[in-house]
This record gives sequence, structure tokens and C-alpha cells, in this order.
Amino acid sequence: MIDKQFASAAEAVADIPDGASLAVGGFGLSGNPMLLIEALLAQGTKDLSVVSNNCGVDDWGLGVLLGARRIRKMTSSYVGENKEFERQFLEGDLELELTPQGTLAEKLRAGGSGIAAFFTQTGVGTQVAEGGLPRRYNADGTIAVASPVKETRSFDFHGAEREFVLEESITTDFALVHALKGDRHGNLVFNKAARNFNPLAAMAGRICIAQVEQLVEPGELDPDGIHLPGVFVHRIVEVGTDIEKRIERRTVAAGQGGD
Repeated sequence: MIDKQFASAAEAVADIPDGASLAVGGFGLSGNPMLLIEALLAQGTKDLSVVSNNCGVDDWGLGVLLGARRIRKMTSSYVGENKEFERQFLEGDLELELTPQGTLAEKLRAGGSGIAAFFTQTGVGTQVAEGGLPRRYNADGTIAVASPVKETRSFDFHGAEREFVLEESITTDFALVHALKGDRHGNLVFNKAARNFNPLAAMAGRICIAQVEQLVEPGELDPDGIHLPGVFVHRIVEVGTDIEKRIERRTVAAGQGGD
């Protein structure tokens, strides 16, 4: 379909079923596809397996789905400021595949590029490679599910023999992302820090749904300024420039003169 515009976020996510896997953009609260997340919450979709750098905070981002018990498993690199995320994991209500941040980014990129797996030095000599990281706890605090042992190999790398661990790529049923601008063909432009995990998540989803603040006509975007080509995007929804954007933690400098 060339014209990929949908009338609303609710319409765009309507066919996401219970048990679906999702790749979701965002880093902290920057670049969260919030209207798509809220539409998914409103329609009651549950038992989701979500891949995202983190899980928002308790009342924003993916945290709203987590708080409603709609997420079965998270694949993330950071638990962060979300107390509910921590509580559900430690009490055995949530499965968590904790993944080094750069590895998670590459797993998504590789999945979107048709690469089944890759070798990396990250995690060699740790439980990431050797297995045993808790993925789900029992209610009594014992480990119900642990991470498996991963294949390792040695390569001559920069003139030295080094060990690498094999990481499988990630692909998902759907991807939810946020962009500053897009056209009806699905080409996207991201704004500053929102160009974090959004392009990678978009690439990994079999069906990518993008919310954009401004929708323009094909040809209006500078080809050299497009961050993600429309081949990766299947549905696009305009959400406007006045949507709420929260800051995870605001830090200000102390004023001069005792202010």
C-alpha cells in the first residue's frame, strides 16, 4: 500500500492480538509512541511480549500497559525508574530478558536487516554468555526460569585471538514508534534524542505502526534528511504537535547568589 495513513491510533492498532510481540521505540520517556500505547491499552490487548530499552515509568510510556498487567514478558536493557517493573519481576509476575543496551540495539537492527545472528564481545565471561541470569522468579524468590548458555567462538580480531558470544537477532509481530515528521509513504524523520531505539524498533517489526507529529505529502521531505525509509513502515498516524511529552527526571542547576 502506497498511502499508509490511518485515521486514528485506535484504527492503526486494532488488529494487534493478545499474545503479540512488539518492538517499541523510546529511551526513558524520549520518543515514546504514547498515543499508540494508550490505544492498545484502551482496546484491552494482553499477554504481550515487548522489546524496548526500558518500560517507561509507573504512569507513562509502557508503564501504563505494565500497570494494567497487559505485558507478559519484557526484553530490555534497563529497569530504571519504574518501581512496578521491578516489583512484578522480583515477585514472579513478569518475565524479563535483561540484555546489554548495545546488544539489544544490534539485535533489533540485525532482525530488520535479515541477519539471523551475530557475534559480539559484549557479555563474554559473564552470565550473559554463561547462562543463569534470572528471567522469571517464583513467588518464594527462587529462580523459575534462567537464561541459557550461549555459543562462544574465538576469532583473530585486530591481530589478537578474542572470544565472542553468539547473539540471535530480534524480530517481532508489530513495532510501535514515534517520529517528528512523516509522509504518507511512511518515510520518517526523528527529532534529536527521539532518534534512539525508534528506527531500530521499526526495522524489527513485521508490521510497523508510526505516530508522527506532522504528516506531509510525498516529496516534501528532503531525501537526504530521511532517517528511516518508508519500506520499513506500514501504517502512519498523525497525532499533532501539541501532544504531551514528559521528562523522566528533571535536573536543574542551582542558581547564583543563594537562589
